[in-house]
Amino acid sequence: MAGSPPSIFNDVIGPVMRGASSSHCAAALRIGRLARSMMGGRLERVHVQLERRGALATTFDTQGSDMGLFGGLLGWDLTDERLLEFKRGMAESGIDLQVEICDFPAPSPNIYKLRLENAEGAHELMADSTGGGMIEVLEIDGVPLSLAGDCHETLIFLESDGRALAQQLADAFLDHEVRLHDDGKLIQLKGHRHLTSEERQEWQGKLPIRSWLELEQVLPVAWQRDLQLPFQSCEEMLRFNESRGLALWELAVEYECARGGLSADEVFAQMREIVLLLQNAVEIGLAGTEYDDRILGPQAPNFQQALEGGQLLDLGLLNEITLQISAMMEVKSSMGVIVAAPTAGACAALPGSVLGAGKTRGASVDDMTRAMLASGMIGTFIATHSTFAAEKAGCQAECGAGSGMAAAALVELAGGNLQQSLAAASMALQNMLGLICDPVAKRVEVPCLGRNVLGASNAVSCANMALSNFDAIIPLDEVITAMDSIGRSMPCEVRCTGLGGLAVTPTSQRLEAELAQRCCS
Repeated sequence: MAGSPPSIFNDVIGPVMRGASSSHCAAALRIGRLARSMMGGRLERVHVQLERRGALATTFDTQGSDMGLFGGLLGWDLTDERLLEFKRGMAESGIDLQVEICDFPAPSPNIYKLRLENAEGAHELMADSTGGGMIEVLEIDGVPLSLAGDCHETLIFLESDGRALAQQLADAFLDHEVRLHDDGKLIQLKGHRHLTSEERQEWQGKLPIRSWLELEQVLPVAWQRDLQLPFQSCEEMLRFNESRGLALWELAVEYECARGGLSADEVFAQMREIVLLLQNAVEIGLAGTEYDDRILGPQAPNFQQALEGGQLLDLGLLNEITLQISAMMEVKSSMGVIVAAPTAGACAALPGSVLGAGKTRGASVDDMTRAMLASGMIGTFIATHSTFAAEKAGCQAECGAGSGMAAAALVELAGGNLQQSLAAASMALQNMLGLICDPVAKRVEVPCLGRNVLGASNAVSCANMALSNFDAIIPLDEVITAMDSIGRSMPCEVRCTGLGGLAVTPTSQRLEAELAQRCCS
């Protein structure tokens, strides 16, 4: 795993972003930002390579990888309105850009290989989108390493062995962590700041430097040196809580305070802001959204009209949850601002469940904040021991994970206890095992909308089962391990490549051709 252990706000409830897919849009933008910072913000030529058998080769320009990567290369952030006009931005930038689909050894389905050039030289970067907008830089200029974008990185490439100098740097910069790579010819400094120009000038005179690169922090919650977490699994959390008697949301606050170096008030306030943003996204979706490059037109306003007109089957709060999910998914598909929770493709099952149930039950914003924090704790266990990437483990890792997180959140919202929250999460995730990812027309809309609704329906049922003390039988940690094993054994055709399942039906292929023609015209 790159960087630090998962953070609720880095890995689970986040990022706040535009775009159809966090694995594609958000991760690609972060990789682009890192590449730009490597070159000091000056780019003249960029050569992008995508592996022919990976997920990106078939979805690069349909799930927003191009938008994210090019936006990052231009220095934009994840919510920038200019992302919708990224092609114009790239054309106006004057950057000579080439995208090539080719064969090369790729350790993951989501690998980007970049060659970056300006008047001062050229550098190469290989990075992986690891799920939910998270990334790992695997190699720079041919040297294997692991960077997550969660701190400021300084890379000093040397002409000769720099072991002694690395120790001097470690002694001089106690606020940094110093690592050696490439038989001592690469020194890596990790910290919360870059060296000042004066510090850099002083050390450049002492080092036999081949090149000096600086990469910016692109994640909101920073790396912590000498990090000590209270727990990293559900079993460890239960042991930690034996003498404390904390609720799941309180345990989430304990975890995130340690992980992010934040106060309890700061953690709560940050999640509260996310709840308010989610409510705003639903209002935008209910008003109706427009976007050319999508399959579905506005569905939420029609559902709302049918709900208010009494034309629907009486499903209680599930109808309100379905409405909220539809609205949120349509904002995502129209490139509005949403929260990947835990991913953009699965951005609505969890928030829609919390907001819909919260509205039905008359819950306060603080009540819903506590529910979202509870869900975030479940998500950290999934992120630690598995993945949120459909490219690696199918839709069970996205909508399935979201369903398990939502079930725990609903128990919290209903006033259930810790054991009931964990049972609900376990049962919900058990029910979603084996769910494939097969996006129609290579867009994150169909069957994604329906699977978000499915995940929420499952969560509601499992929450009620847990609240009435159904026995989940299999502990949550074991279910997560099973999910990961199942996902890794899935054929690549049903892991977000668009090469199997519904994605290869005649209707899907027809829609893809029609959308391509619409975009061209």
